[in-house]
Amino acid sequence: MPGPFSLVPFVSVDDMMKLVIDIGVEQMLSELADEIETDFRRWEMFDKTPRVAAHSEQGVIELMPTSDGEAYGFKYVNGHPGNTHSGRQTVTAFGVLADVANGYPLLLSEMTLLTALRTAATSAMVAKHLMPKGAKTMAMIGNGAQSEFQSLAFKAVCGITRVQMYDIDAKATAKAMRNLKNSGLEVVACKTPEDAVHGAEIITTCTADKQYATILTDNMVGAGVHINAIGGDCPGKTELHRDILLRSDIFVEFPEQTRIEGEIQQLDPDHPVTEMWQVINGQAAGRTSDRQITLFDSVGFATEDFSALRYVREQLKTRPYFTNLDLLADPDDPRDLFGMVMRKQAKMAAE
Repeated sequence: MPGPFSLVPFVSVDDMMKLVIDIGVEQMLSELADEIETDFRRWEMFDKTPRVAAHSEQGVIELMPTSDGEAYGFKYVNGHPGNTHSGRQTVTAFGVLADVANGYPLLLSEMTLLTALRTAATSAMVAKHLMPKGAKTMAMIGNGAQSEFQSLAFKAVCGITRVQMYDIDAKATAKAMRNLKNSGLEVVACKTPEDAVHGAEIITTCTADKQYATILTDNMVGAGVHINAIGGDCPGKTELHRDILLRSDIFVEFPEQTRIEGEIQQLDPDHPVTEMWQVINGQAAGRTSDRQITLFDSVGFATEDFSALRYVREQLKTRPYFTNLDLLADPDDPRDLFGMVMRKQAKMAAE
């Protein structure tokens, strides 16, 4: 039988879906946004490093670690834009939360769904601090797997009531429209990106191609908008024309990572940016005028995954959506790992 230290709670994809349904999508997005903001407020407590990435022509595989001194978390995540052609997800992920005091895992979880949720929650949490006052309309350019989560997060956290959707693939827009039909949002399918951004106070770009792309041209962005750029997240992958960046006040998670992976890889290495934790803590200005263009150059950072894993672990205290895995060897004598194998061999022979 597994020893007392053998078992680690594992949240499968099925468990995560049940957790989301039980809590409610919008409530979970709102609560995740609160958890992520809480950790941004204690940003200086975290170990921070750019993610470790292995790039190929097909995509990227990354490890994203961090720790607050009490718990340690990491996420394994990939980004392979061509995966959809073989019926696979562009992004998949799993994560671990562990106890710093003894190194033992506290939680193993799927993070494909959880990453979609935490990404949307982060976007909305940041927009709450940067968007124009009273914003109600968002343009959603790129209607893939992230689009519904983004739309619902902005509804739950920021009060958005209308989403104007565009994708080069009309089937993707139709899918998103179908999924958001009973969301309480006014959802409009647009034939061009120009139509999508017209009248929108918030512009979210979320496209997947691993290339220098221009999803937004300079003439498409007027004064006073907030741009939530989440598609550019590795070297050689961007969405915005450089001139938009030069007209914007740019806000980032961790500059050392964003300068390599984000939209600002197009700019000089010393181009001024503002870290969001400083805005949230009142140490730096966010939106300061009605005509200011604010840009969240989001690439995703490990603390956001840490917040999400910590949130899920807390939910499991009152919800049964996990399986205990016999993951860790736990011999009667910690020094006798080989003897544990021999005793298993003897038991199998007796059977």
